[in-house]
Amino acid sequence: MNLHAFAGAAYRALTARKDGPSLYEVCDPILNQPQRGNPHIANFYRTALGNPALRTLLRRAGLPELNDSTRLNALRQALFQARDDASPDWEAIGRPVAALIDSFALRHPQPAPAPLPRRPPALADIARVIRACGADLLGSFARNGFIPTYAAFNLIGDPDLTGREFLMALTGLNSRGYKNSTLLFNLARVFIARSPAAGIVNPSWSGIAEPMWAPVQIRHRSAYYDAFFIEALLAFVETGLASPGETTAARGAISAMVEFCLKTSREQVRGADGTVYNVVTALAPAPHPRFSRFFAQIKQDLGFGIYVPDCDTTACSFSAATQAGADDPMLDQPLVDFYAGYQVRAGVNEPRVTVPINDNIDYEGGIATWIDSLAGERPFGNDLDPTLNLDVLEVSFRNLSRWKILETRERLETIKQIIAFQLRLAVSGAFADPRSHIYYLPELYCAYFGRCYAAFMALPPPAREAIDPGGAFGRIRARVLAFVEDDLISREMNVFDAALALIALGHLGGETASFIPALHCIVTRFGEGGRRHPYCAYEWNKMKTPTRILVGGPEVTSAFVLMGLALARRAMAR
Repeated sequence: MNLHAFAGAAYRALTARKDGPSLYEVCDPILNQPQRGNPHIANFYRTALGNPALRTLLRRAGLPELNDSTRLNALRQALFQARDDASPDWEAIGRPVAALIDSFALRHPQPAPAPLPRRPPALADIARVIRACGADLLGSFARNGFIPTYAAFNLIGDPDLTGREFLMALTGLNSRGYKNSTLLFNLARVFIARSPAAGIVNPSWSGIAEPMWAPVQIRHRSAYYDAFFIEALLAFVETGLASPGETTAARGAISAMVEFCLKTSREQVRGADGTVYNVVTALAPAPHPRFSRFFAQIKQDLGFGIYVPDCDTTACSFSAATQAGADDPMLDQPLVDFYAGYQVRAGVNEPRVTVPINDNIDYEGGIATWIDSLAGERPFGNDLDPTLNLDVLEVSFRNLSRWKILETRERLETIKQIIAFQLRLAVSGAFADPRSHIYYLPELYCAYFGRCYAAFMALPPPAREAIDPGGAFGRIRARVLAFVEDDLISREMNVFDAALALIALGHLGGETASFIPALHCIVTRFGEGGRRHPYCAYEWNKMKTPTRILVGGPEVTSAFVLMGLALARRAMAR
């Protein structure tokens, strides 16, 4: 959003005709200075929603239906119950808010068709961008001692979270603090979406992945991010474009990030059979996540102090460490046995998925996200994401011999069940529906399937036949490749969209002619990140609850562009 557009949006928000009570007229009498009840909900309200900037923006955002005293009183009564009841009835509390959420509709981006360029950029231009992205990652590591990623809030929420899904989250989450934040964020998004303030909070953008333009971004470090930075730097070295000094620096950074994943972020948990496993937590204990003191305190105040490990961070960390040649004994654990305890099987452990906001897909055979800590903490509840399951397959293929998967019937069956889950997703076309995904975009699913497919194809033919005798991977490949070639690259893209398209096309063996639109997008927009970075920050992954929280960063864009261009360059050279 340029300055002129921002000023216009701000003027409309600040001068809009007010009709009905505002968010603050509804909530202030109950939550601004409460004398009793649960202290967290009031603290959250004052910190996250009652700050002066948001108050100014939303002061004229009213809801006319709340002029009806019956509806207003029902909403206020729900807030009283959330604040005061020892064991709140969250279904009842959520109903008046769910009705308000269903009074508006958000849409996912629908990029327009774009003309397709005929000739690819010069190989020299591609090499120049690869070198710049590699230098960006190494320079960031040298400055910070790690490569940071950023989180930003989009308070208008996610299009997939309607009143129905909001109630699912409110009743399925296991932490009162997280229920509080989900309740209040979703109430606030109604006032934002139905007022001119939406133009500031959620401006339009080009492509699919959302640019992270938000003025407040929270810098942090996670093993999940380090794992992908490891893969990007490995790709940089493998291109042969890194200088000797950069190669040495890359190897040093890779070694340090492997240690962060496997040692600093290591946590012990119990599997379903009581066996103790070492897994990887998404946020290591302080000070390792590198939050600023300001944001660390806010995170604590808002009730996000506990963070349990997850299956995705563990899988990606194990995979990156394996690719880097690490020999930590932790990698010898047959992680597939642990994942089997989190695999959804009908009639056995279906209640493990407590927040089924993507229940348009069949969970059978899929692995749930969050891992109970050794102390039994599960503050987020649990969900199931298709892309995470690709990462579980990919790390299993890389460790097929080490974990004796083919030799162990139960382990092979676990893998086959995940593949069956993915096949149903592909054949139904649900993989292309944003609602099917919890933390990712469909285009990112395509890129990660390409990564998984490459690991599968690297196996010996007898191993591939034992794992996939029915040819499921070939059928999924055809569906994903068609989506990328016929839909994604034929429409307007931003740089992150283009990088994901290249990763999918490169791994899945797309025709080199299909690379051209994404290559042009990346090369022509080189320098959009200003003086410090080659490219801007875009949405890599997200949370849908308690509100839409995007994660990405300019270094993340550099990493994905580097990996996509490295694959494209290799294919073009062939």
